[in-house]
Amino acid sequence: MTSKRIFVTGASGCIGHYVVESLIQETNHELYLLVRNPARLKVNCNRPGVTVLQGDLQDIDTFSDILRTIDCAVLIATAWGGAQEVYNTNVLKTIRLLNLLDPAVCQQVIYFSTASILDRNNQPLKEAGEIGSDYIRSKYVCFQELSKLAISPRITTLFPTLLLGGDAYKPQSHVSSGVRQVIQWIDLLRFIKAEGSFHFIHSKDIAQIVSHLIDYPPSEGEPRELVLGNQMVTVDQAIEGMCAYLHKRIYFRIPLTPGLANLLIALFRIRMAAWDRFSMNYRHFTHRTLVSPETFGMPTYCATLTDVLKLSGIKPRKKH
Repeated sequence: MTSKRIFVTGASGCIGHYVVESLIQETNHELYLLVRNPARLKVNCNRPGVTVLQGDLQDIDTFSDILRTIDCAVLIATAWGGAQEVYNTNVLKTIRLLNLLDPAVCQQVIYFSTASILDRNNQPLKEAGEIGSDYIRSKYVCFQELSKLAISPRITTLFPTLLLGGDAYKPQSHVSSGVRQVIQWIDLLRFIKAEGSFHFIHSKDIAQIVSHLIDYPPSEGEPRELVLGNQMVTVDQAIEGMCAYLHKRIYFRIPLTPGLANLLIALFRIRMAAWDRFSMNYRHFTHRTLVSPETFGMPTYCATLTDVLKLSGIKPRKKH
């Protein structure tokens, strides 16, 4: 496979660690890794052709000379909090980076969005742009702008569903860090029946997909907007699966109706933002035409709820 010059943002984050590790260990591509703090990058970068660039998207013009020579850009960096910083990073500076790429040189851009901005038919979800969190609104706005760019025909947009990942050498995703918290409440949750469904995907599986796309970009006419995730899991299936893994018996289940949920919110004085309220009522965050490593003939690292629990370090309890 011909070596490519690849520019990666967000290399020190959860997904970034897995992607960079895969590219360093399994390819001979020339890598340029943009990180704000190199000390946070725990991947061994000691191989020829790996350059760590200290900086962030706010200073992206500093790297314009490099960007004009790049064959493939992998844009993972994102800001989560602070309305102005989120918009500057996730929209303005991301668009600026895309405009600094040379469409005559750059073969592909792999841009990371989020499945939260899509509805069940994989179309933009208007509520994400109207009442989403700062992060979700910024991703919605940026996605709308992509089609206006000169580099647009080369952009492959990835929409990860619930993101898992993290270990002793890689930062944990928000979802993975929350799995243990959910388990702490399993003695209560096993008696609740709730409507809802979702997909998930592990960062290691995302890294497999990114590596494949770098070597085999979508051909003309092939989809360039890919929702990443495994098969749908319902909330009830998730609770039942955790109980089976932990050998917890379910004697009965009380339906968590919208009325009961609202009563609990009022009793415990839980503050609900507009997006939180929408999510509670929307319930089924599912999508059509999902992509996983199996789509490209590769094994999936984390495909089941049991895999999730094992990789989270949760040990099954002995039967009584």
